Amino acid sequence: MTTFTLRRNNPNALNDLIIHAPGDAASLTDDHRRSLAARFRAIPTLEHRRLDAWAVEHAGTSGRDFRWSPSSARRLLGAAALRRLVRRPGLTPLEAVNDEITDQLLRHTSGYAQRGSLAQWLSSLAASELALVSAAATNWSTELRELGEGLDVEWQVCRSDAFYDVARARTTLRAHRDLEIPREDGRVMLRVRAGAPGKSSGPGLRSELTIETLAHPKGLAPQRFIGVWPDAGVVLSVDGTMADLRAGARDLVRTAAVQRRRALKTAA
Repeated sequence: MTTFTLRRNNPNALNDLIIHAPGDAASLTDDHRRSLAARFRAIPTLEHRRLDAWAVEHAGTSGRDFRWSPSSARRLLGAAALRRLVRRPGLTPLEAVNDEITDQLLRHTSGYAQRGSLAQWLSSLAASELALVSAAATNWSTELRELGEGLDVEWQVCRSDAFYDVARARTTLRAHRDLEIPREDGRVMLRVRAGAPGKSSGPGLRSELTIETLAHPKGLAPQRFIGVWPDAGVVLSVDGTMADLRAGARDLVRTAAVQRRRALKTAA
């Protein structure tokens, strides 16, 4: 049985979800990983397959080709800026974001930026366009900071999303994660989404729980995975139980199967 909990987004509700997260969480073994890999390999693909919560929520519908924009860059820059603010509290969010943008531009001029990277894209923008990027990232960083400062527990900014490459299945899984709340007996993960949750947001969040667990070196699930939609004032959580991990894995495999069927129809 899936353990979804829906609350209004306020500090009390969020703290309650974190503090009262289950003490025990499930774990995935090598047998679980091999079984999942076999299920993905049974769904052939000609191209490398990438699955995340968005794909699960949209029933395998392929999104538009990725392009950098202020909205797509704000999360990466905003999170990096917040890490700077944690290390140097004297900075303002805008200063931290501009410092991060400057570092990205230096990376490009030094020749370390890859083609299509954020650094290369930023280097192609005019000053007015950079200002729009800076404003969007500052808003994201400020929102994430206020969220963390409203917590009654210690938290840290995740350095990256969770990625897991499925063995010999040409498949990469990705879970968004923004804040980690370490606990003596485990961890709680928190991620922020723009807009409002839809009917399929639960399965999407559950798939991120599964991917986060697969990406953990020891296969340990977070005790609770929490999604926050500040714009809608909603918080949704799912617990790290074996039932939820298995359901998340089924969601991901089902999404890959739907993508395969659509590819075959298109080819026909």
